[in-house]
Amino acid sequence: MADSRPSGRATGDRTWRGGARLAVGCALGFGALTLGVDWDAGSLTPARALLWVALSATVLGLLLPARVTAGPGWLAVRGPLRRRTVRTDSLVHVGRYGDVAAHLVLCDTLGNRLELDPGVLHANPLLWHELDTGIRRSLERGTLRRGSEVLARLGHEIDDTNARAVLEVSGLS
Repeated sequence: MADSRPSGRATGDRTWRGGARLAVGCALGFGALTLGVDWDAGSLTPARALLWVALSATVLGLLLPARVTAGPGWLAVRGPLRRRTVRTDSLVHVGRYGDVAAHLVLCDTLGNRLELDPGVLHANPLLWHELDTGIRRSLERGTLRRGSEVLARLGHEIDDTNARAVLEVSGLS
């Protein structure tokens, strides 16, 4: 699949490194514990060691957070296996699904689709700004037919969170 990102500055998820470090630490801890218990029991063989290493790699793959980047007119989510990109300036549909583990689904006019954890947007105002700018362009062009109320609600949540953070830092809360 060709890269649909236009050239220009890119903004990334500033919390990704911490999540990646946590995933690596958990996978290494799991691997060390399983190998240690198996070795202590005297049942560690090369085949079992390979099994524990493979399971540790699976744990890493499951826990590693998706890397989110955005730029003028695009948003990309790169997971362990593939990368998804949408044109934010030509969105057709935006949906929010789930309550506890909510996720956004963005679809553009080219048929591209991606899923995104809204918590990433809460933690990264610059990513939200890039998405919001693209959403406004989609609304101006008339391509965004469904989901504008979801985005408006998300925008209010993010603005409220940022306002509370500013008040707490300034000592006014």
